[in-house]
Amino acid sequence: MEESQRQKKIGSVLRKDLAEIINKLLRDGGTKGIIVSVSKVSVTVDLTVAKVYASVFPPDKADAVVEELNTIKPIIKHQIALLTKNQLRKMPSLTFFNDDSLEYIDRIEKAVKGEVNPIKDPSLLERRKKK
Repeated sequence: MEESQRQKKIGSVLRKDLAEIINKLLRDGGTKGIIVSVSKVSVTVDLTVAKVYASVFPPDKADAVVEELNTIKPIIKHQIALLTKNQLRKMPSLTFFNDDSLEYIDRIEKAVKGEVNPIKDPSLLERRKKK
């Protein structure tokens, strides 16, 4: 089912504000060498749950950063609620996910160029299997 205009609007507002808050938390936390960008926010139809897809560079630290974001999500949710208090009546609950699409695209490019062969190395395809 396609997202409604309201869902898209709330998703874009949350994406912009989340990017600012996450980067501010990383700066204040003293974390160096990690870049986090919020690539997509999808909101459910009833506007109670927001799935936040974060792209992390370097990719080897992505799982740890996403896990940390999920542990501090009450703090992030409070700061977002303060920023969007005039735009949203109720703040949706946040769930963070790792967006590894850039890494996946890089693997596809390497396979097309012939640098890596996913048939000979099937572990390259393991993360994209449907469960």
